[in-house]
Amino acid sequence: MLATLLAAIAMASAMAQTAVYTGQSTTLSVIAIPGDTYTWELYNDVSGLNLASTPGNCPSQSAVFDGGINTGPAVSVTWLEAGTYYYKVTANRGGCTSHLKLGKIIVEALLLPTAVIQQPAPICSGDTTQLIITLTGQAPWSLKLFDGTSTVTYSNISTSPYAIPVNPLNTTTYQVIEITDASGTNTVPSQPVQLIVKPKPVSSHIYQY
Repeated sequence: MLATLLAAIAMASAMAQTAVYTGQSTTLSVIAIPGDTYTWELYNDVSGLNLASTPGNCPSQSAVFDGGINTGPAVSVTWLEAGTYYYKVTANRGGCTSHLKLGKIIVEALLLPTAVIQQPAPICSGDTTQLIITLTGQAPWSLKLFDGTSTVTYSNISTSPYAIPVNPLNTTTYQVIEITDASGTNTVPSQPVQLIVKPKPVSSHIYQY
């Protein structure tokens, strides 16, 4: 019977399974049959549930139907939190359930790249030093470095740590405000570092008294 099939959640391993990442959207679809209407439901906990009679229990902070639309042969879902989810689509014809589809979605946390700038040693005015930046994620990277006044973009970075030569005239604070790799773009600024620039001695006359 249909209810027996739905209650057998142990069959989840035989369901269609897809792995996605947080922040991404997935299109769920069935082949439409003329005369049928379709309703989709999401579950983040199926322990002890009879899916034939239990409505979707997935909270909106975990996953949402895009546009609030959960009907039709195809819907889109955005995954907001990592975890294991199940979906059910029920086909109805004339108010009677005709068939359904079950599926399992594994949502993994999307690990965005990060950047850490090593604290530089003080320099004298007019000298050049290097900012050493350690990157996480997968090459190639691109990053935006902010010096309190302007932003410079560095692209196609293939190695970490990455060295950027700088020669400010005055003490300057540096911060990576954006870093990108294949996983996406992290716009959380890195911890700022301050490069202290010491003035060189100024020549003066020597007087004898």
